Amino acid sequence: MTQTEKTFTVAGTATNPDGTVKARFANDLVARIKILNKTGCTDINLGELPHAMTKLEALRYLTAQGVTEGDAGFIVASKLAEKSKIAKKGEVKLSATKAPKVTKTVAVKAKVAKLTAVEKTSEEA
Repeated sequence: MTQTEKTFTVAGTATNPDGTVKARFANDLVARIKILNKTGCTDINLGELPHAMTKLEALRYLTAQGVTEGDAGFIVASKLAEKSKIAKKGEVKLSATKAPKVTKTVAVKAKVAKLTAVEKTSEEA
């Protein structure tokens, strides 16, 4: 992949004020929780990741950690499926086809007979 993907050290879920649950990603746990509280989010469930991860890796990690209950689990599974589908679009599949048959050219040398002086005079006459 030519373009580098952004990595995150914090991942989890939170419920928006309108009741929708979203997967959340950040690099600063405390700052992200403050922002989510300020905007009125509830059920904030964020955690530090063992190392910086892409969104796809973080979603796989959350699934492995057991974030599979209720709406949060559904959102994580849905987002994981979405990110996996996007990741597969970036993959390139190659198929090999048989190369066309190439004919080989061969140089041929012809032997030229040397004429003797007697043969030359008889041909000239």
